[in-house]
Amino acid sequence: MPDILLSASRTSDASVDVIVLDALRAIREHLGMEVAFVSQFHDGRHYFRFVDSSSADPPIAAGDSDPLEESYCQRVVDGRLPELIRDASQLPAALELPATTALPVGAHLSTALRLSNGQIYGTICCFSSKPDPTLGERDLALLHLFASFVSQQIERRLEAEHARQAMVERVSSVLEAEAFSTVYQPIFHLAEGRILGFEALTRFSATPARSPDVWFNEAAEVGLGERLEMAVVTKALAGLEHLPPELFLSLNVSPAHLLSGAVARVLEGMPLGRIVLEVTEHVPIPDYSRFAAVLKPLRSQDLRLAVDDAGAGYASFSHILQLDPDLIKLDTTLTRNIDTDRTRRSLAAALIRFAQETGSRIVAEGVETVAERDTLHRLQVDMAQGYLLGHPLPIAEAVALLP
Repeated sequence: MPDILLSASRTSDASVDVIVLDALRAIREHLGMEVAFVSQFHDGRHYFRFVDSSSADPPIAAGDSDPLEESYCQRVVDGRLPELIRDASQLPAALELPATTALPVGAHLSTALRLSNGQIYGTICCFSSKPDPTLGERDLALLHLFASFVSQQIERRLEAEHARQAMVERVSSVLEAEAFSTVYQPIFHLAEGRILGFEALTRFSATPARSPDVWFNEAAEVGLGERLEMAVVTKALAGLEHLPPELFLSLNVSPAHLLSGAVARVLEGMPLGRIVLEVTEHVPIPDYSRFAAVLKPLRSQDLRLAVDDAGAGYASFSHILQLDPDLIKLDTTLTRNIDTDRTRRSLAAALIRFAQETGSRIVAEGVETVAERDTLHRLQVDMAQGYLLGHPLPIAEAVALLP
């Protein structure tokens, strides 16, 4: 079915559904009708998108459809039937429609739902099985008011659907074209000045040009997050065969994809003793016990776990306290100007002391100046990475850094 068609199960904006259903219930109860609904016209059919009824077993349900030409809605919109019908059995044009006797339809009010561009989306309707001679122009005016409000909500929902579909198409295009590459940033042993491993980072070549986190967030929003991340991890792992066996490769992964088993599947057959998985402090882990249980068979094969972004503005240190990481990565915001900022030095020193007590090792990220490097070395930081030490590079250039 075309993307313009709406269904509650497909939209991320569930609040719009609630608003529209509440509006339908309000107008139905005010008019004393049995059924109220919002319909959509498309390709010669009449789709019931939202339905509210006083009955536990209503004659129509959301998702139903019928030929548009056989509907009251179409004939009201094109003027063959009036918007206000007090008794359908007294109207020859209404008796031509099978629904009049099949449902049956007694009283009926209906008006078009128009979008801001003038397009008719469908209708908002109320009907009862019995006639209602008390209905009047004030009731119809109220329905018009509700129609204007509901049209705004429908348009909001359509815009959200189209935006979501655009995201799906962008991310799918990236996946199909593999419009991303891996670069490798060296991680140095500070005391010895030698490379211990590389962190794999992703760069996207697709348009629009955006940072990797935007691509990953968008993929997650439309249900393609796992597929994109596993494609990226798979490509990054290909670089491992070009590195000497004593070097490790560090990969950024989502806790959700670890919990789903997707990461373990991608790592099958890989030398886990050479792999570090990084999880960020910014992404919550709802069940640490389950997370640890999923990681246990991997860590038993010497895979290492790193907690990334330690000391960043919103980091809570929960992962560090709960996961017993092998590596703790000091965030760039903590290492930046650490040589001149006493507060940063104090927090870094506390984390370094914690790591020494728990058997973890510290990796300082974002080292850009000699003064920062030297200060971290004096604080007994084991490892570091950053532009001062080495930029992220394609695998061939990264390997060229090795002695």
